[in-house]
Amino acid sequence: MSSEELTVTAGAVGAAEPDGTDIAEVSAEAAAARSYPVVADVNVRSGPGTSYAKVGRVRAGSRVSISCQRPGETVTGPTGTSRIWDKIGSGRYVSDTYVRTGSNGYVAPRC
Repeated sequence: MSSEELTVTAGAVGAAEPDGTDIAEVSAEAAAARSYPVVADVNVRSGPGTSYAKVGRVRAGSRVSISCQRPGETVTGPTGTSRIWDKIGSGRYVSDTYVRTGSNGYVAPRC
């Protein structure tokens, strides 16, 4: 698979702006619009752990958008050890230890 950029938008329900725009949806879309660099080739999994099926691969140097994050299997990767998994698409997760987010914690809403 060649380098790819995966973009995911997320919607939510909650309070609305006077024009009817959903505040949570705007915030989720703004978070999803940020992309982060992948620091090493990584398998994409169907869930937050290496026991989940491989559903693809993202190459080092690619950028991914994170729609949400959730705890899962603890993984040691190029950026350290973490149990945070990044949802980069429907049924598509990568360990946060392969994505340079600039944080050891959550940078997107929890799934």
